Amino acid sequence: MLRILTMAGGLAGAAALSQYPEYSQQYVQRMAGQLDALSLVVEDFDASALNAGLTQGEALAQMQGSDFLEARQSDMQRAFARHARLSADFAALQAADEMQRMLMPHRMADLETAQGTWADFKPAVPLTVSGAVSAGAGYLGGYGLVAAILALMAWPFRRQRRV
Repeated sequence: MLRILTMAGGLAGAAALSQYPEYSQQYVQRMAGQLDALSLVVEDFDASALNAGLTQGEALAQMQGSDFLEARQSDMQRAFARHARLSADFAALQAADEMQRMLMPHRMADLETAQGTWADFKPAVPLTVSGAVSAGAGYLGGYGLVAAILALMAWPFRRQRRV
């Protein structure tokens, strides 16, 4: 019975983790859209600043004097920071192949992009090498997790050896 449960845990882990390559592909596609939209905002702001003879930083510094301008200044600072972060993550993910992306979950940490990707995620059958590797890692992780839980649950009921 324990072997069946641990095997079921392994299979569940394999099924779940085998979807990582497809999720990462869908995440990168959504990230590209987010980055395109943010690039338009940044380019528009920079063009307005340039037309006024200002740098981006100087234009931001002038956004003071009213609650609205100060709130807008904060909005733009967040947009610039997110644009820079997404640009770096996107470049790294684009340069990586599917196997390398498996080691880059930290590059897929943008909450808005992750939530949108998860909401629209469509599972795929893992017919690629990275899908098979992900499935194998998931199987081992699920098997190990269930085996450890079952071992901990059984521990109080084990007989102690007499010497």
